[in-house]
Amino acid sequence: IGLEIKVKGDLHIDEHHSIEDTGLALGEAFRKALGEKRGIARYGHFSLPMDETLAQTALDFSGRPYFVWDAPFKREKVGGMPTEMFEHFFKSFSDTSLCNLHIRATGTNDHHIIEGIFKSF
Repeated sequence: IGLEIKVKGDLHIDEHHSIEDTGLALGEAFRKALGEKRGIARYGHFSLPMDETLAQTALDFSGRPYFVWDAPFKREKVGGMPTEMFEHFFKSFSDTSLCNLHIRATGTNDHHIIEGIFKSF
């Protein structure tokens, strides 16, 4: 899958709606692209090591949205983005794509944890 996402939001207010809406739009795009899901492998999982971090993502395009997040952060922000918004982005994706999505990560470097999660996803 090759994607390019352009977001124009209300960052002058805060980042919440831009991040949430991006997750919602991406999830909707996946749901529409998968259509009736004929001929796809419904399940997917991947583990990705990145230095001290291990990120794991498992998903099922079941039509039943469910989301599990287990990725604790020590910092409030990484790269100017509130770390709480990473969980919210993936929850939004799960809700609109109608997939069961589990994300877990361990590590000591929040940047590596976030990068590993996105790469495993």
